[in-house]
Amino acid sequence: MDVLERFIEYAKIDTQSNEESETHPSTMKQFDLARLLERQMIEMGVQDVRVSEQCYVYGRIPSNLSEEENKTTPKLGFIAHMDTSPSASDANVNPREIKNYAGGDIVLNKERGIVLSPKTFPKLNTMIGQDLLVTDGTTLLGADDKAGDAEIMAMAEYFLSHPEVKHGEILLGFTPDEEIGSGADFFDVAGFGADVAYTVDGGTLGEIEYENFNAASGKVEITGVNVHPGDAKDKMINAALVAMEFNQILPQCLPSNTEGYEGFIHLTGIQGDEAFTKMSYIIRDHDRLKFEEKKAAFQKAADELNEKYQNTAAFLRVTVKDQYYNMKEKIDPENMYLIDAAKEAFAKAGVTATTVPIRGGTDGARLSFMGLPCPNLSTGGENYHGIYEYLNINSMRTMVEVLKNLAVGMIGRK
Repeated sequence: MDVLERFIEYAKIDTQSNEESETHPSTMKQFDLARLLERQMIEMGVQDVRVSEQCYVYGRIPSNLSEEENKTTPKLGFIAHMDTSPSASDANVNPREIKNYAGGDIVLNKERGIVLSPKTFPKLNTMIGQDLLVTDGTTLLGADDKAGDAEIMAMAEYFLSHPEVKHGEILLGFTPDEEIGSGADFFDVAGFGADVAYTVDGGTLGEIEYENFNAASGKVEITGVNVHPGDAKDKMINAALVAMEFNQILPQCLPSNTEGYEGFIHLTGIQGDEAFTKMSYIIRDHDRLKFEEKKAAFQKAADELNEKYQNTAAFLRVTVKDQYYNMKEKIDPENMYLIDAAKEAFAKAGVTATTVPIRGGTDGARLSFMGLPCPNLSTGGENYHGIYEYLNINSMRTMVEVLKNLAVGMIGRK
């Protein structure tokens, strides 16, 4: 099955995760894709295929090397996640192919006036002559990370149908709930059996990532004092207005005014009224010290407002929870051969690879701290988490070659 055909099949399955859920996985519909991957792996001949009760999918392709070669070849894992972001719907995804993109605007939805334009997304100018897959303007596409799912599966199918191509043991893993920071919560590192691994969950072709944000979630609950507005003087404390006040106290380092290694505090949601308002934030920084400072500023903002309103019935409660840390300290220096191997695999596919910091995170960040060094590789997708998401089909096909090169190139690197 062609990698594009696989991707479209996976993209049409609703697997959106839910950060408000307390179940694992956060949504049962993620099992729909998990069971499909399970069936397809069994059909192609992957061994030891299993789906855990928390919706993790595992499989193994045995080594065809000699006993001596296996001693010097690490068991190599490839991992991608099945869920899509809660930031935009993935129900009824309708991908549309743009062959040989000629440049300029792409009308995603004429009725709604939704246009994918290089004026807003200048990277489109680098895609001229490429085949693209876009949305219909009503959902995300799901390249994050179903492109990774499809690329890993296409790579697996190749090795199983070409037993003459030498490779070490290859482990396949597909996770739920990565988009809500829980993708590694129940990952069976020991049972997976890999010595090292790569997540295939990046963006632009050729990007290799082993530096990611330190990450935390922040929750704020504000209890106000609500009375009839006609009798509110010197009594009412509007929880929604206190929420605005809280946000203004925070350091104004936002995703919209930071880049590269700069961190941020990002308001992701707010809901409520005069009596009770709650807000959700994410806190990010590559530097561990600056990360701790941002978390402290979050708590300090609440402390200041609680002091301000201490003689009233109003109060704020904040909860900060660490999610993952910068994997660099687990890759550099002892596992930098993984980066070298990836660069060589890209080069053999005709791509000059670059290492870039992730302004986000992957399952690999957590897994690296769980004993499985796990850098991240590109997939060919762009503009994740929204209706302007698109996928470079040529890049996706190239990534299948890269994964094949990587598995072969890992021979003798242990």
